[in-house]
Amino acid sequence: MNQPATPQAPAPQHTQPNRPAQTLIGLALIVPAVIAWVWSYVLPTLSTVARSFQGDGPRGSGESAGTANYEAALTSGFAGQVGFAVLLALIPLAVALLAAPLLAVLADRAGRVARLVTRGVLALPLAAYAPVAVYLGRRAEGIEDGTLTQDLQSPRTFLVSALAQVTFGLVVAVAATLYLSALRRRDPDQRPAPAMLTVGGLLGLGVLAAALQTYTAPVILTGGGPRGESTATPVFTAVQTTFRTMRFGVGSATSTLLLVLLGLLGMAAVALILATRLRIEFDGWRDGPAVREAESFTGRRPLLVGLTAVALVVVLGVTVWASLPWLRNFSADTGPLPKGVETANLFANTWVPPLLSTLVAVTVAALAGFGIGALRPLGRWSELLLVPFAPWLFVGAGPLAIANFERTMEREQLGLFLGLVPPTWLSVPALFAFTLLFRGQHERWRSGGGAGRTLLLPALPMLAVTALPTWLAHAQSPLWSMLVGRGPDSLTAPALVQMIAGRAFGAGGELPLGLVLPLPMLILFVVLFVALMVGYLDRLAVRVGRRGGPDAPPTGAREPAAKVTA
Repeated sequence: MNQPATPQAPAPQHTQPNRPAQTLIGLALIVPAVIAWVWSYVLPTLSTVARSFQGDGPRGSGESAGTANYEAALTSGFAGQVGFAVLLALIPLAVALLAAPLLAVLADRAGRVARLVTRGVLALPLAAYAPVAVYLGRRAEGIEDGTLTQDLQSPRTFLVSALAQVTFGLVVAVAATLYLSALRRRDPDQRPAPAMLTVGGLLGLGVLAAALQTYTAPVILTGGGPRGESTATPVFTAVQTTFRTMRFGVGSATSTLLLVLLGLLGMAAVALILATRLRIEFDGWRDGPAVREAESFTGRRPLLVGLTAVALVVVLGVTVWASLPWLRNFSADTGPLPKGVETANLFANTWVPPLLSTLVAVTVAALAGFGIGALRPLGRWSELLLVPFAPWLFVGAGPLAIANFERTMEREQLGLFLGLVPPTWLSVPALFAFTLLFRGQHERWRSGGGAGRTLLLPALPMLAVTALPTWLAHAQSPLWSMLVGRGPDSLTAPALVQMIAGRAFGAGGELPLGLVLPLPMLILFVVLFVALMVGYLDRLAVRVGRRGGPDAPPTGAREPAAKVTA
């Protein structure tokens, strides 16, 4: 005989947004990113490819070169340039895949205080990113004490060593930050290994892509040689071929081949993200009981604390030692600047144009990330909307420099303030970061959390996390400003100091390296990076797999339990 069914508690009521309207809004929010993507990446890429099949006359002259430019690029050693770029990546790869995860595990196991201290210390190499100043200081000291001539006897070994030393702290900081987020657990039994491996895979692809686009180090330290031993990278060769010998077709062919390689790396990264269901979750401004239990599980062992402290001393020691040539000249008297150069104008040219493009690029990326990750216009397949952007995930200014230069020249902006604005109006890495963050928060929103508390507030600091490195990287890159600058009114600090160093080659004397990253800006970046590291990034968790995925049924919306029958 059947017994009355056990009364079931009513499921919590949660009103889902109207699905068609949500889909339309999500797609609409992606439109600005698509427009910026087409303008900043697709059109310059198509222009670069088209230019690679043209002769070296003015663009649009109609003179076809067939495949001659590609034959010239390959004959001049493109494969060797790629091989040397991979060689440059070997030590940073080892740092990112071995040293950084070891530091992250030590800090995670040593307890919350050690982890927060580690994050705070790692903010310093990020804030002190000034490659032009470091390399120029290193070259100036080498000239003064005579060691540069000896180092250039083996230029490849010298450049590999110098790049590894200068980037050591930066690579450790970025990689360990991501590994620490992958190690963040909800319970003691949670296995962070899959997330760690995924982060390692993405870091490996990113390091390779960055090495392929190396430009500043060979320009300043070796000039692409010398003594017949090439230290040229693909970007260095493309720029030199185009703007020194005026062979735009061959330079564009080199850039096109490089874009193919970078596109493959970007597609591999997106495939890894989709296959692992990677997401970023915000665990709240305060740890709940489960997280505190997980942290107590790791323990606060004095030995681990000591090892973490030693590791941090090593990271800081190597970073400071590699930066000493810059730091020694940090407060050097700039003396009279070249005629027509004003300090205020110099600083404005250095910091304002990249800030303008960064604000637009990150804001557009955040809107599109919200549309894809939170509103999910294609449901569980929404992340496929990232695939069209994938080939440009790792593309910087170098591979598209020729097309962007010609476009700037046609618009008559060379030497103007507007011409100094980096022509990148969408940050593709920021688009991925926001999409993964909103994807990680989507389930909590579906489960009844308010949109402001579960989506918007956790994402606001991410604007600073993505904008600050982008702004700093653009401001410290000499390539674009060197291409479009004309005269003293359009100089930036890295370009000016590099010009002064070139004119004073072999003459000794101090360089005004403090102009590249002035003390007030350095302090500002240190404060902001430390605050973000300790106050926000420590709350983010990188997780993979289906458990707690963004498309899981919301809590309280599942089927009621089956009726009990006799």
